[in-house]
Amino acid sequence: MGALDGRVIIVTGGGRGVGREHALLFAREGAKVLVNDLGSAQDGTGADLGPAAEVVAEIEAHGGEAVANGDSVSDWEGAQRMINQAIETFGDLHGVVNNAGILRDRMLVNMTEAEFDAVIDVHQKGTWMMMRHAAAYWREMVKAGKEVKASIVNTSSTSGLHSNPGQINYGGAKAAIATMSIIAARELARYGVRVNAIAPSARTRMTLATPGLGERIKEPEDGSFDVWDPANISPLVAWLCAEDCPATAQVYWVGGSRIGRYQEWTQADLAVNDDAWTVASVAEAVGGWQTAHVNTRALRITGSEKI
Repeated sequence: MGALDGRVIIVTGGGRGVGREHALLFAREGAKVLVNDLGSAQDGTGADLGPAAEVVAEIEAHGGEAVANGDSVSDWEGAQRMINQAIETFGDLHGVVNNAGILRDRMLVNMTEAEFDAVIDVHQKGTWMMMRHAAAYWREMVKAGKEVKASIVNTSSTSGLHSNPGQINYGGAKAAIATMSIIAARELARYGVRVNAIAPSARTRMTLATPGLGERIKEPEDGSFDVWDPANISPLVAWLCAEDCPATAQVYWVGGSRIGRYQEWTQADLAVNDDAWTVASVAEAVGGWQTAHVNTRALRITGSEKI
């Protein structure tokens, strides 16, 4: 028996990269999968159902059950159609993995409003809309007396959690997704819905296009363990989608053979004054924090480059 036997799961952005590996593993573990992919270029332009259909064909060739969907997660009605299609095709819905994404990288002073909005629409708003429509279905199931054991897994990024320059739209959306996931977990617990997020490190179209990263993440020529293989990400996500998984309101980093867990925003320093603050007393009490935190940040970056 597989870890996901009988589960019906939607994977957005499931036609390529990490999303494709999710869909294939889920099917091997017994899930029925709606593979969504707009089939657009990396910047979100264009559409092609081919990538999603190819993954579905591969799943079916190995005896699994899957259906393709070409709607955009950034479209309110399209997101609803995805939920409806999964339920109408397979009879229920147990999980949503929000993986779809685009890039419009540019430094802040050069970024256009359209470039900012396009990335926010797909990543942040798209994630919210998929959660919103799925949660509405599960809430109605609970109201009808049915027990729900559902899971949402959202895709954040180290770009947002560690503030990558040149990606203020993408990083901002990804940081928001991590927080949205924790809030949603707390709101949806009453309906039997768990919500978590992952920040994956893997070789995809988007990471290959990230300045300074593409040359470091190529597949090893000697056949050794490939730490950048997108398939390394999917076992964690499959576990998070399993019916008996206890995890909720968590944000994980996953890459290669490592998995880490983030904490919510925590207070790093505290200054206390006996009287009301003045500009001078603030400078004296707080002024030294910046240098210390910049140095810590530099050390963290150096260490993470090794995965």
